[in-house]
Amino acid sequence: MFNDIGALELVTLVVLAVLVFGPDKLPKVIQDVSGFIRKVREFSDNAKHDIRSELGPEFKDFEFEDLNPRTFIRKQLSENEDLKEIRSSFDLKKEMNEVADAVNGKEPTTSVPAAVNGSPSSGPDLLKKRETPEQGERPPFDADAT
Repeated sequence: MFNDIGALELVTLVVLAVLVFGPDKLPKVIQDVSGFIRKVREFSDNAKHDIRSELGPEFKDFEFEDLNPRTFIRKQLSENEDLKEIRSSFDLKKEMNEVADAVNGKEPTTSVPAAVNGSPSSGPDLLKKRETPEQGERPPFDADAT
């Protein structure tokens, strides 16, 4: 709950509480606040229990934390075997470096599968930078491009 409150902020809050409530009333205020927090937690737990009992046995493993979109997506990504396989086979950094090398006209530094890089028998290598035609020479005609 108070993960982002540092020591300095905590000391400031204590000093401010002593100044506002006074040293005589501070223990009573702390007791009242802790009782209020305890009642809110009890109310929340009872509401969760009632909702679980109303949903029935098919929702016995339902967790209210799963309603948070981040938690739900994180759970689905970690439990799905197909996504684990895709994530392990895909290296985004390597792919980005290959694209950057292709744009800059450099040869790829790592071996790329023939289906991605293109093989000499399947046609021209599209990742290589084309040489510019000489003065007066027409560029080659590509029937597929027109």
